[in-house]
Amino acid sequence: MVAMGTFLFLTSCVSNKKYQSLQTSYEEMRAKEQETSKRYQEAQQQLSSTNTRVSSLEDQIAAERKNLAALQDALDKCLTSSNQGNVNISKLVDEINASNRYIQHLVNTKNKSDSLNMVLTNRLTRSLSREEMQDVDVQVLKGVVYISLSDNMLYKSGSYEISSRAGETLSKIAKIIMDYSDYEVLVEGNTDNVPISQRNIRNNWDLSVLRGSSVVQALQNDYGVDPKRLTAAGRGEYNPIASNDTESGKTRNRRTQIIITPKLDQFMELIDKAPENNGATAPEITAPATTDTVASEQQQETPPREYEVIPFTPEPSSPQ
Repeated sequence: MVAMGTFLFLTSCVSNKKYQSLQTSYEEMRAKEQETSKRYQEAQQQLSSTNTRVSSLEDQIAAERKNLAALQDALDKCLTSSNQGNVNISKLVDEINASNRYIQHLVNTKNKSDSLNMVLTNRLTRSLSREEMQDVDVQVLKGVVYISLSDNMLYKSGSYEISSRAGETLSKIAKIIMDYSDYEVLVEGNTDNVPISQRNIRNNWDLSVLRGSSVVQALQNDYGVDPKRLTAAGRGEYNPIASNDTESGKTRNRRTQIIITPKLDQFMELIDKAPENNGATAPEITAPATTDTVASEQQQETPPREYEVIPFTPEPSSPQ
């Protein structure tokens, strides 16, 4: 009995110690579990916050990538448009150069015509005597030679018949006209405003035309000028160069003008003969293409080129 009691006593003591030990271990484990649970909750919160931030960053990255793609597309279109712009500028510069060459050609043509007119005028004035120059006025106006003859020298008073004293002067003018066979000749009669009263002449229109016709027929019949080059005209009293209120003004208005001009068709043909390597007219200027058109047409970069604009400097014309 004593031995059994001792055994039971010892067994009971060991179990309480073990229980206390287990109890302590349990408390420690529970504390650790609570700590771990707390840290887990904190980690979960941090993970959720991080996920939210990551999602926001991903959205920003997507937006930036889209913006980058748009900028790249705009840059590509800008570069393509710039290349096409270089092409258009090149064409425009070529057209400007061509236009300048053509303008210079026209100026040279005009200067050539002016020079011929001045030679014609000088030859005529040198051939006339001092007395003849009192009744003859020679001018070059706007590329046309005007020979103005007074009616006192040309006609009998109140008539359209050529006077004998006009023959020598007309012969000199006819020689000049025949030497310049590429020129047209218009003979134009003019009167003052005093009404004419003759049975076979109705008014100053008739008188002016008849006087122009008389000179034309004299040039043809007496001096051999080709009639195909001649035109007779009259302007009556409606083209005065002075006032009809004075006798001197009326005398100036009673004139017959021999107008010498280059043949129109030959002059235009001369103009149309444009400079070498250039057409008769400047090429049409093409408007710059739009960005969309450029993107479809211009697929490769055009190397830059240097442009040269030819300055236009008119040559000085001959004095008139």
